[in-house]
Amino acid sequence: MIKFSKTVLAVALAGFSLHAAAGVFDDDEARRAILDLRTKVEALQRDLNARLDTKTDKSATLDLLAQHEQTMQEIAQLRGQIELLANEISIAQKRQKDFYADLDARLKKIEPKEVTIDGKTAAVDQAELNAYDAATQMLKDGDYKGAGAALQNFVQRYPGSSYAANAQYYLGTALYAQRDCKGAILAQQQLVKQYPDSPRAPEALLNIASCQTELKAVNNAKKTLQELVKNYPDSDAAATARERLRGK
Repeated sequence: MIKFSKTVLAVALAGFSLHAAAGVFDDDEARRAILDLRTKVEALQRDLNARLDTKTDKSATLDLLAQHEQTMQEIAQLRGQIELLANEISIAQKRQKDFYADLDARLKKIEPKEVTIDGKTAAVDQAELNAYDAATQMLKDGDYKGAGAALQNFVQRYPGSSYAANAQYYLGTALYAQRDCKGAILAQQQLVKQYPDSPRAPEALLNIASCQTELKAVNNAKKTLQELVKNYPDSDAAATARERLRGK
């Protein structure tokens, strides 16, 4: 068994002490500590080579220095691996953050929106809201044919929508704007039938009477006005209907 001298053990202990201290330094400090350690070890090696008499002691010292050098190389490799892992973790965290941001944006697009329709609060899907807004915008822009088609599609696709009654009313408006009185009458009659409690129902009956008058169906127009006054007596449309009935 090889015996180490006290000086050799001192060198080993010094090397291990500096090696342990390097762990708490930052990268630059650790590198400087390692370089300093190497310098000190090389100086001690030269001193020991001059003082050691036996080949065995000299070999043991060289073995110790070789082991120390190998340890330093392993530390360097570990630091490289740590830097690589830290970079991978950073990338993974960014991807996760981007994923949740994208997920949140997607959920906001599909989650119901709270809107106020004729004084009442209702929840509607974003796609439903987009379709309604697009259809009514065409009506505002004077694209009556496009609006009619879009509104017809809306009431078929969203019959239970909080916008359905309004969409049905505007469908009648779009058809009337195209001078399609028969189509307008059918659209407004559908509104009164399906959504009798809608604030648009009295206006729909008044529009029906107007179309019937244009079609020379005077008796039908009178009946419609009477129905309006009977079913919606307190509405503004009913007040207009009474005036028209007095003139007939």
